[in-house]
Amino acid sequence: MVLFGGILSIKTISFLVFCVFVIAGLGYLLGRITIKGVSLGTAGVFIVALLFGAFLYNPLAEQLKVGSATYVSNALKIVENLGLILFVTSVGFIAGPSFFGDLKKNFKSYILLGVIIILIGGLSCAGCIVFDNKIFGRDYEEAGAMLVGLLSGSLTSTPAFSAAKATVTSDELEAIVAVGHGIAYLFGVVGVVLFVQLVPKFAKANMEEERAKLSESAPEAPCKLTGSELDLDPLGFCAFSLVAVLGVFFGSFKFGNFSLTTTGGCLILSLIFGHFQKLGKVSIMPQEATLKTFRELGLMLFLIGAGVAGGASFVKYFEWVYFIYGIIMTLLPMIIGFLFAKFVLKLNLLNNLGSICGGMTSTPALGTLINTAGTEKVAGAYASTYPIALVAVVLVSQFLIIIFR
Repeated sequence: MVLFGGILSIKTISFLVFCVFVIAGLGYLLGRITIKGVSLGTAGVFIVALLFGAFLYNPLAEQLKVGSATYVSNALKIVENLGLILFVTSVGFIAGPSFFGDLKKNFKSYILLGVIIILIGGLSCAGCIVFDNKIFGRDYEEAGAMLVGLLSGSLTSTPAFSAAKATVTSDELEAIVAVGHGIAYLFGVVGVVLFVQLVPKFAKANMEEERAKLSESAPEAPCKLTGSELDLDPLGFCAFSLVAVLGVFFGSFKFGNFSLTTTGGCLILSLIFGHFQKLGKVSIMPQEATLKTFRELGLMLFLIGAGVAGGASFVKYFEWVYFIYGIIMTLLPMIIGFLFAKFVLKLNLLNNLGSICGGMTSTPALGTLINTAGTEKVAGAYASTYPIALVAVVLVSQFLIIIFR
């Protein structure tokens, strides 16, 4: 089997599949551990993947002679991207029916919150760059590359990561950006996942009341399907696949260094298809059970691919000061954004937290929030805020690299 210019053997594929299932099994067990009502949930898979990648993956691969590190890394990227497509497309379909009504009602709030979260993240990053230069004497350009990498990891933003790498002036600085991204990614995932669980508990929120408030803000859109439509297949795999292909194609278009990426393309297309639900007499809406299964499967695969690949970098280049910078760049925009949404924009709790997940571009946190809230409707706030944050974080990352050259 040929993959990215190299031969990926059956042995390599078998090893990869074995690792995926081992990590998934252990990760879900870890995620089930609950302390005072708080658990990692699916993010437990990410922790196990990170540890597996740091301490076991490469030694096992070398021992079993399953292929070069490059080929194995490419295979992990396929696992990650497949998971991302499954998750984001499912979220778009689920949120689609009520998305445009919610967006119309809260459009200005979502834009403002998305921009504020990224600006606070950018300002905290700039402050850390200056601090690092003054205290540790690191060159501004090198510190800028590392800290912007930390920013993209803190916000778990692949587009910002790609934009930063494209903007730096050398291969060495690209490697530094990648290291920063890997170091901050751990807390970027876990921090937001815990935040969306802890805030409702600290606020002693009544979830039934909060779901009712969310329904008032984003009322259930009437189903456009009448039962007489033609189903392309019983579970909706065909419609799902069509939207995923179109989303990947749509997200691949570049405008300068910016593109919607696979995430943005699949999200936007699935939102549109989920809103209309049919084309003429043909149903383009997959079954709800299909969407929920793909959403969870996609999140699991995404976390495994990202976690294993990031594990080695995290251990190899870890420094406490960089990890602390990453914590600051995760917590500061998230907390300020939450308070701004609550006291200034007056968003209800679940809309607020859904928007925070979107503003922080946190795919894993959305999965956790859906389980915590007990409703899929929080995905609407995420989907509304995410594109704003996506554009903003790419622009801010590029700006920071340029001004600190």
